[in-house]
Amino acid sequence: MHWSFLLQTLPLFLSCARSQSSSSKRGLVYVPNAKHPHDDSIWVSDSSDLTWYYNYDSTPSPVFDNSTKLQFVPMLWGSSTTFLDDVTSQIKKGANITYVLTFNEPDGGGSTGGSAIPADTAAETWQREVEPLKKLGVKLGAPAVTGAPSGFTWLESFFTACNGNCSVDFIPVHWYGNFEGLASHIGQVRGTYKNKTIWVTEYADNHVSLKESQSFYNSSSQYFDRLE
Repeated sequence: MHWSFLLQTLPLFLSCARSQSSSSKRGLVYVPNAKHPHDDSIWVSDSSDLTWYYNYDSTPSPVFDNSTKLQFVPMLWGSSTTFLDDVTSQIKKGANITYVLTFNEPDGGGSTGGSAIPADTAAETWQREVEPLKKLGVKLGAPAVTGAPSGFTWLESFFTACNGNCSVDFIPVHWYGNFEGLASHIGQVRGTYKNKTIWVTEYADNHVSLKESQSFYNSSSQYFDRLE
């Protein structure tokens, strides 16, 4: 996770559904920005095609409490003993929760926002805090590993530790680098997990000029829209 990217830009993320008006592929990583609080109104404006958001937390952001435009996707960021209770409580109160995300960059360190959780601990936590949500009709996202080779290794160890008891519905992807690398990485993930939907939940071509960043955005968003 690169905080400057999250604070300054609007990512587009990949999910499984398609629409002509508002795109259910497009969601928001929401991190409050005290320097630009008025940006919050952009995400729910009539011109925005965003339909969902997450905030690295199990509970929604108060700024969107009265919004009917953005569906909240809870995230189990790291080790937790309250995630299941947090999510089921929201569902019982009428919240439309149909997806959850889990374990932000568990193979990464805290200096870059990673949860740095061992794969076996994550598997144990998943089975206790996440797997029961399956019975409530919630679709479950695999741990969101980094785009480094360590991500594939960690995820393989996670599934081994799960021993068939972690019912993953989709695979989140993180990538920081150029478009060619992004497309290659997504191809590798899709090749490894052939029957799973891919969500790109963090990405950027970091450390480039504004013009280059805009070009990267245009290429990647068009590429995402071509994917099923």
